[in-house]
Amino acid sequence: MDPLSTSIANAQTEDDLPALSFANTADWHASDRPLEELNRYPNLVQWALDKAILTPSEAQLLRQQAERDPDRAAAVLRRAIALREAIYHIFSATSAGATPAGDDLALLNEALHEALKHLQIGPGGDRFHWIWSDAGVSLERMLWPAAYSAAALLASDQLERVKECADDRGCGYLFFDASKNRSRRWCSMESCGNRAKVRRYRRRQNDE
Repeated sequence: MDPLSTSIANAQTEDDLPALSFANTADWHASDRPLEELNRYPNLVQWALDKAILTPSEAQLLRQQAERDPDRAAAVLRRAIALREAIYHIFSATSAGATPAGDDLALLNEALHEALKHLQIGPGGDRFHWIWSDAGVSLERMLWPAAYSAAALLASDQLERVKECADDRGCGYLFFDASKNRSRRWCSMESCGNRAKVRRYRRRQNDE
């Protein structure tokens, strides 16, 4: 996948940005009991496949490699979750106007350093493209775009568009506010937004 195929400037939703999509692989992330989606290495592969970070053939190769080396696959999964948590906490902090923890930034920089080793320019049609080079089958290859995306977003002029759902139950969903007036507050109006609307309505009814 071309790591710059969807530019930050053209992003419309958090799904356009691997960093935010990756951070959201735990439901109710800000609650006391987040619901983990990456319980096994194949779950990590499926996330990358769903987000077009991997092709179907690449995903199949990684599944086969993981079956041959389950201990390494488990280690990569642990590293992936650690990176996911660092990315989540970094953007949760910036969305609240706070400074991210140094340990989280250090972990992201470590992952970024590894990712940049695999970033190259290659020909494609009548132009050149950024490509991820992969010597053999790298079980952690889906982590490279996630780390790169997080760093690029943090260094961009669009960082203030990254927000966290305002639901007070601990939804914690990170989203990219592409609205013109940057007024989006919820993961979606159908879920957390609707609940807040109902609560406001009930308060008004009680005040009358």
